[in-house]
Amino acid sequence: MNNKRKAFSIRDLENLSGIKAHTIRIWEKRYDLLSPDRTSTNIRTYDINSLQKLLNITLLYNGGYKISKIAKIPEKSIPLMVREIVSENNIKDHSISAFKLAMINFDQSLFAKTYNDLLTDRSFPEIFRDIFIPLLRELGMLWQTDTISAAHEHFIACLIKQKTLANTEKLQHIAPVKKDKVFVPYLPENEIHDMGLLYLNYEIVARGYRSIYLGQMVPMENLVDIMGYFDNLYFVSYLTVGPGKDKIHQYLKDFESMANGHGGVKLWLLGRQTQYLAETKLPDFVNIFSSLDEVVGRL
Repeated sequence: MNNKRKAFSIRDLENLSGIKAHTIRIWEKRYDLLSPDRTSTNIRTYDINSLQKLLNITLLYNGGYKISKIAKIPEKSIPLMVREIVSENNIKDHSISAFKLAMINFDQSLFAKTYNDLLTDRSFPEIFRDIFIPLLRELGMLWQTDTISAAHEHFIACLIKQKTLANTEKLQHIAPVKKDKVFVPYLPENEIHDMGLLYLNYEIVARGYRSIYLGQMVPMENLVDIMGYFDNLYFVSYLTVGPGKDKIHQYLKDFESMANGHGGVKLWLLGRQTQYLAETKLPDFVNIFSSLDEVVGRL
């Protein structure tokens, strides 16, 4: 049995398309663009075809087409027209819409097709930075507004992780050529949000460095073992939820104490928890970064 989600509220359509509910109602009344069903209490509901149509209409509308002109296009011609007019400027929106539809219906095939279409003229780093990061930001908002469930978010996040791991594995067959730094990407205890860290690991390997990827929830005492094997270690951590505001300075003190006696150890940090670190008080071995691109620029 392969069921698609059958009903969406007008608020769902607003959140997924970016078109205000009031505007959607006007488009329905004035141009008959969508034909919602009604519940017994006269509340609008929309099916998956209505959602896809609205996403396509939104792409045309944001591309400069007047809604009055879009309304005159035969319904079967809208997807064809969208494919024809998709350009470098709006392929991002087109792809994000397709990934959203794949997520709503847990459709791995649509995800794979959309990703492979992007690969025809974009590299994996371009897809990750230009498409996946904005998509994940949107999904976070959609989850907070109850438009999607946690299962939807986990589904799409796992598919993105698979692509990141697959692209990293392709590079790991080549021996590291740069010897001045050895990177150790890891997340501290209670930290499980590893999407950004996985991508950083890809970029580290792509630039010819050795990367010792430790992953999620690594106790600090486990890091000591690495220090006995390599010089010029650069630990990289993405702090999304922890250590918290009241613990993060102590975390740095504990790290400094642990690293004492191991020359050349550095700690690179990014993520929203770093806002609680006053840069004027940071130890010399710590660097704070505001974005993935900033870290990549230092590799």
